[in-house]
Amino acid sequence: MEVKIIRSKRRLRTVSARMSKDILLVQAPERLALEQLDKIVGQFKIKFEKKLIKTELDKTRDLVDRANKINAKYFANKLKLDQIEYVTDQNSKFGCCNWRSARIRISHKIGLMPGWVRDYVVLHEMAHLVEPNHDKAFWEIVSRYRLAERARGYLMAVAHNISGSSGP
Repeated sequence: MEVKIIRSKRRLRTVSARMSKDILLVQAPERLALEQLDKIVGQFKIKFEKKLIKTELDKTRDLVDRANKINAKYFANKLKLDQIEYVTDQNSKFGCCNWRSARIRISHKIGLMPGWVRDYVVLHEMAHLVEPNHDKAFWEIVSRYRLAERARGYLMAVAHNISGSSGP
């Protein structure tokens, strides 16, 4: 991501940023120390990169389509899903479901994984609409997905790599 920094004598404290085509325009006070500005620019880059990823993932509408197909195949179209969307603020979970409001949030990281892993996570979260807890009935629903164990192993490996654990 190309960054253009615009320093201003009139700007005293705040730093702002916006995207203009493929350039991150950062407006900053003239007197702001370079180390501090570099840190702020780094945070802006992360924020805007996540936003770009989410926008790209949402454009495909693939998540909604996959949820509809999973609903048909595994739930006989009985589930009423209010919303399913990618989010960029989930760092410790791959997905979450609010079974009361029937809203599902899927980490943008899942959108970058193989489709069979994404389908597992979507099915897992949709199963919470039937069984809110991870009880035996819940796992019976999830295990109907033929790649469930493989997907769980894949996600465990990804989580292990993210946490930085070295293992045995």
